[in-house]
Amino acid sequence: MTANFLIGLREGLEAVLVVVLLLAYLQKTGRKQLIPRIFAGVGIAVAVSLGFGALLTFGPRGLTFEAQEAIGGSLSIVAVGFVTWMVFWMASASKTLASDLRGKVDQAAEGSAWGLIMVGAFAVGREGLETAMFLWAATRATGETWQPLVGATLGIIVAIGLGALLHRGVLKINLSKFFTWTGAALIVVAGGVLAYGVHDLQEAAILPGLHNLAFDVSHIIAPGGFLGTLLKGVFNFSPATTWLEAIVWVTYVVPVMFIFFRRIAVPKKAVTAAPVAAHAAV
Repeated sequence: MTANFLIGLREGLEAVLVVVLLLAYLQKTGRKQLIPRIFAGVGIAVAVSLGFGALLTFGPRGLTFEAQEAIGGSLSIVAVGFVTWMVFWMASASKTLASDLRGKVDQAAEGSAWGLIMVGAFAVGREGLETAMFLWAATRATGETWQPLVGATLGIIVAIGLGALLHRGVLKINLSKFFTWTGAALIVVAGGVLAYGVHDLQEAAILPGLHNLAFDVSHIIAPGGFLGTLLKGVFNFSPATTWLEAIVWVTYVVPVMFIFFRRIAVPKKAVTAAPVAAHAAV
């Protein structure tokens, strides 16, 4: 639940920040009458994201076990690719996000009503689809049912609350630090999802080594016990891990984490200026 709360909070705050920036710009430029179009676009994005999540959840049922595992493993790997791209994109795009959105709003406001609706839909829909796919993959990895949904929902609710406070000017957040540390945490979570996706492909007999274990600490950390459930829910840790899963996890997490922090550390002036620019735009 904790990992899914983090996913919901981070992805939700990304989407909420986009909406807050759009609303602030429309109000600042005296175009409040266009605000309902933004909310219409947000509504479309939410509906499409929920539909996509339902398709992922109920679509593969009725297939053979091997087919389900093959689809699940493949989509888990795709989800990791999307969330990795999202983490790096947000680290760099936060510097120009406000100006890019203002340009799109100006173009759409001069056109038809659908133009501004699509700006809101595409701006929020990307995060929504990424969230749906990654939550689905994380849920499969933990083997839980309703807990991931509750965790993600709570995270999104908190993100909406923070967005409302930002919009009213009550709250100021150091967005640079927030996205840095949540990005690092998501890389660890994504590593677990990637390893579980590989395990699914092993069970589907697409990848070898299902019974070649790197370690098995099930006698120490019971999979159904409190510690096992906690580690599984937060880090997607499996007490019985194959060699291929372990190699994939290390090969992904170590270099991606190194590149992530190195990219953030290099442009120090831009990073420290990002929260100020975001606060001014809000």
